[in-house]
Amino acid sequence: MKQIFQSLKDGTTSVQNVPSPICKEGHVLIASKVSLVSPGTERMLIDFGKSNAFQKAKSQPDKVRDVIEKAKTDGIAATIDAVRSKLDQPFAPGYCNVGRVATSKADGFKPGDRVVSNGHHAEMVHVPKHLSAKIPKTVSDETASFTILGAIGLQGIRLANPTIGETIVVTGLGLIGLLTVQILRAHGCKVLGIDIDPDRRALAASFGAEVVDPAESNNVFLAASKISRNRGIDAVIITASTQSNEVVSQAARMCRKRGRIVLVGVVGLDLRRADFYEKELTFQVACSYGPGRYDESYEGGSNDYPIGFVRWTEQRNFEAVLDLMESGVIDTTSLVTHRFELADSPEAMELIASRAPALGIVIEYPNRQDQLELTSPFIKLSESKSSPGVQKIAFLGAGNYASRFLIPAFKKSGVELHTIVSQGGVSASYNGNKYGFKNACTDDGLVFSDPNIDTVVIATRHDLHARQVVAALEAGKNVFCEKPLCITLSELQAIRETYAKNSGKKLFVGFNRRYSPLIRQMKEKLESSN
Repeated sequence: MKQIFQSLKDGTTSVQNVPSPICKEGHVLIASKVSLVSPGTERMLIDFGKSNAFQKAKSQPDKVRDVIEKAKTDGIAATIDAVRSKLDQPFAPGYCNVGRVATSKADGFKPGDRVVSNGHHAEMVHVPKHLSAKIPKTVSDETASFTILGAIGLQGIRLANPTIGETIVVTGLGLIGLLTVQILRAHGCKVLGIDIDPDRRALAASFGAEVVDPAESNNVFLAASKISRNRGIDAVIITASTQSNEVVSQAARMCRKRGRIVLVGVVGLDLRRADFYEKELTFQVACSYGPGRYDESYEGGSNDYPIGFVRWTEQRNFEAVLDLMESGVIDTTSLVTHRFELADSPEAMELIASRAPALGIVIEYPNRQDQLELTSPFIKLSESKSSPGVQKIAFLGAGNYASRFLIPAFKKSGVELHTIVSQGGVSASYNGNKYGFKNACTDDGLVFSDPNIDTVVIATRHDLHARQVVAALEAGKNVFCEKPLCITLSELQAIRETYAKNSGKKLFVGFNRRYSPLIRQMKEKLESSN
């Protein structure tokens, strides 16, 4: 399948072939129809990639502190290598995806269902069921692609807790801001929209908002005073993206006593106590789509929050936005300014990087006739022939430690790097091409069943070690497991029994970073046993 990648090293965008993810329990595998570019978020990633080392460090001071601490413990050379390795890894952008379910292992979803999700810009996306929602029949794919951004705005509104008739300011009239304006108007609120872009102000006005240019500072406060009948603004929702601290200060000054400020976007946060003290203002930062975000138990474990205690989870916010679209409250037709085919998506990213006039940018995916190719968990990276008598190695796991230490050490020993496996396929494809593997894969079962593979290197998460060691031994493979070998007593017994049945095979466990001597010993033993 094809997927869009962003380079954090230089900001370039590419479309690459990667193996399709395997559908896990509680997840759905979705064949994409369209996805929406989020200009604010994705422009920040491009700008970060195009910036020099000093600018990268300046934009992420917390990461700089982490790097300094790492240098104190690991040394400067190792730290520089780690930073370079991190920047070299491709980033998969996108979180506004619409498509049809290809495979479902989640209650409530079946193949063929039309769904929206926070999946990446890719032909196939693998998403937990709580980050997906069914699309009503009357809502088009293109309209539905705005659901995730609408849910971000909706969560900001829920935190502001507006009531009918209140006056609300929306600062920043990008896609999220314009969707927020529409929802607030449907809620019976008077809305004042603030943005420097006259076209975006015109769109907000067409949705029923009063608008003002923030460059005309006096006019902002005059407009706020007028719309609130000189009582002050009830709440301000900030959906802007800027380094300026003035946005929050301005919001505080226009609020009434005990007004509310909710930050949805990204702005400077050097707050002045005086702006908040006398009015006893509240300030809150919204977390993405709502309750459940970044909670592994909810998102990955499919454990829902009881509706009696958490009415609006992120999935229920998705559904609420889709309902508003179905009823006609949310109109997205005027928000789409550009459409690109998947193959031309680098042009879409360059468009937002250039800061040319653009708002809603839609990526359209081709109707692939070969469904087997689209959903294949296996891709061939090289056509080179195997050398007889050379150990053929497969890697399970392509994380930072494996790519920086284990793979280079094995490659240096002279073995043949045959297949590399990762859960999502991105790191497998990248490191497979980087180090010269023949194949990249997302299904470890294909490694165990391949008679051409002699040895399996396990560099996955610790909770997978026991299952993969047993499966590899049962398949008649030699096994090298990255330390520590995490097993329970019952798993140890299973490994012992499996090892006894396959006594001709060998199990090696690494204990420190200096793998090269152990790998040479392993290679010598395996070659001598052959």
